[in-house]
Amino acid sequence: MAKIGVEQSLTNVQQALREKGYDVVELKQESDAKSCDCCVVTGLDSNVMGMQDTYTKGSVIDANGLSADEVCKEVENRIH
Repeated sequence: MAKIGVEQSLTNVQQALREKGYDVVELKQESDAKSCDCCVVTGLDSNVMGMQDTYTKGSVIDANGLSADEVCKEVENRIH
């Protein structure tokens, strides 16, 4: 099953993805994202000062405004 990195504050998303059988890792620092197939972030601190770096080869999903179920569907769409 795919390895999904999820920002620490998104505990409901972490739980929902684990229930679906995904290997979920908390994103505490940039290096945590490197081995993930997909990352879920809140988007609150993304693209600060107009600069944005990508630390993962997988998809990045902005969970801002999405329910845990909607995030799970996005993950499934991008991984499969």
